Amino acid sequence: MSLDPFLDRRNSFLFFVNPGGALRDEQTFNDSRNVSVAWEGPIRAQVALTDSAWVVEMAIPFSTVRFDPGRPVQDWGINFLRRVRRLNESSYWSPLSRREVIHRMSRAGTMRGLEGIEAGRNLTVKPYVLGANSTGSQVPEGVAGTRSDAGGDLKYGITPGLTLDLTYRTDFAQAELDQEQVNLTRFSLFFPERREFFIENSGVFQFGDQSERNYRMGASLRDFTLFQSRRIGLTPGGQPIPIVGGGRVTGRAGGFEVGLLNMQTEALEELPAENFSVARLKRNIMGNSDVGLLFVNRQGTGSAGEGLYNRSWGADATIRLLGNLILTGYMAGSDGSSAGSTGTAYKAGAAWRDIFWNTSAFVRRVDDGFDPGVGFIRRGSVVHRYATVGVHHQSGISWLEEVAPYVEADYITDLEGLLETRTVTGGVTFTLRNGASLTGTANDRFERLADPFRIATDVTLAPGDYRFRDGSVRFQSTNNRALTGNVQVGVGDFWSGTRTSLSAGASWRPRYDLFFEGSVERNQVELPEGSFQADVARGGVRYAYSTRLSGSAFVQYNRQTDQWISNARLNLRHAPMSDVFLVFTQRQSPGGDGPLERSVALKVTRLFGF
Repeated sequence: MSLDPFLDRRNSFLFFVNPGGALRDEQTFNDSRNVSVAWEGPIRAQVALTDSAWVVEMAIPFSTVRFDPGRPVQDWGINFLRRVRRLNESSYWSPLSRREVIHRMSRAGTMRGLEGIEAGRNLTVKPYVLGANSTGSQVPEGVAGTRSDAGGDLKYGITPGLTLDLTYRTDFAQAELDQEQVNLTRFSLFFPERREFFIENSGVFQFGDQSERNYRMGASLRDFTLFQSRRIGLTPGGQPIPIVGGGRVTGRAGGFEVGLLNMQTEALEELPAENFSVARLKRNIMGNSDVGLLFVNRQGTGSAGEGLYNRSWGADATIRLLGNLILTGYMAGSDGSSAGSTGTAYKAGAAWRDIFWNTSAFVRRVDDGFDPGVGFIRRGSVVHRYATVGVHHQSGISWLEEVAPYVEADYITDLEGLLETRTVTGGVTFTLRNGASLTGTANDRFERLADPFRIATDVTLAPGDYRFRDGSVRFQSTNNRALTGNVQVGVGDFWSGTRTSLSAGASWRPRYDLFFEGSVERNQVELPEGSFQADVARGGVRYAYSTRLSGSAFVQYNRQTDQWISNARLNLRHAPMSDVFLVFTQRQSPGGDGPLERSVALKVTRLFGF
């Protein structure tokens, strides 16, 4: 079920329940563009099984969702979904097309005539206590050894539209570890945020190369985002930096969508203590379009951080016209105390997606020196042009749902117009009636190296021009079986040599309460400069003894870093939104004298509502 209490046709609260009584709740923004999976609301759900069906009843307190109590009669957006996996069938109360999902609130129905409801005080306090032990050669001295801590979070509804979140001695011991990735490019990898406090309401602060569901946009937040919360409380290598605390205000006020964030971190080894401030303002226009502003400040504090700062700002717009046309654009700038941190970036693009056509184009420029200190930019000092055109042909064949061929091109130059990268891709996806899909792609690439590029530990490519072609085939099985999986094979030229790649993943649910998953990616690279392998493997298991007690464990291996990473977590929900976590984590290099990192943590939380 999706609820849009403000009836703005853009934002929603989601509640999913399965026949076993398991509950998942989420928050969405911008008409299906952004989803916050970490949002939780205190609700109750009960399931009853019959001989021919199952029935669910939910009790959702009005204090769990936000609405305007000043309206004597409430009209809310609403939609319902029933999913039958074995038939690959999804049924909606308010009809949606096959490519749309339940949180597309512009297509939702309307629940009318709610009267006499009150929002309540909307005040919750969630303290925690923690005991942990961390050892290993790569554990910073500030968090090594045995430690205990306590802190908590407070959430208060300032107004029906604005929510205040405060946190003190913020800890993320229960957060999932990053998934290992293979990187054979010259540029940094983007890792998504996994910490609950920063994920909640994160859609308010998003700014950059935002993608649109069902549109082939050519760039995403993995290419550029002006604010990435992972820059707060984490080192570049992913090690935690102690967070003293902070606060956040998000919601709506006076027709604007508002987001304010302030966090303070402690000093850690050579890193000074820092303060982070973010301000976001957006305005809905023309029904389903928006314009906005974002300001970010990173300031060193204490004697070690005196005089250190980085500031970035930007204005963006998303204009939706004619039902299928999206115009996007932004202008951003940065300035800082370090040399060469002043510059600008901009983007202008357009995309059209209907039942048949899927096409888009953009141009973006990232100036020399543009350096958002609390953001992420994959590639700087470039002008990037992109275009794509594709179609979605609805097949009349009984077993074939859709045929979707496309072609796309990236043309990237330096700021003087010299070509650095050109990629032309052609592909086609066949979607079967049962939900399975088969995709084939072919790429023609050009890369210019101005400097030597160390692609592996003992392999370095010389400056020069490189032209190469490659292709791949990927098969994704249907998700309506207990055992599902995917496999992709790629072959072709790679820089001055060749690459053969194989990736595969599978998940198996033998029972409703037990889930296994695994994946492997193998790259065999043969170059005149040297040959090497770049592999990543991952396996995991999840078990739910009940809706209150569950556990999970996984292990990863990355050949590039030559590390094994393992993590196990036990979670007991002893009261609504109140948990006991027992977490074990280890990083190990094969043949090493000891663990790079080994930690055990016990964390207990308790939610109090007022």
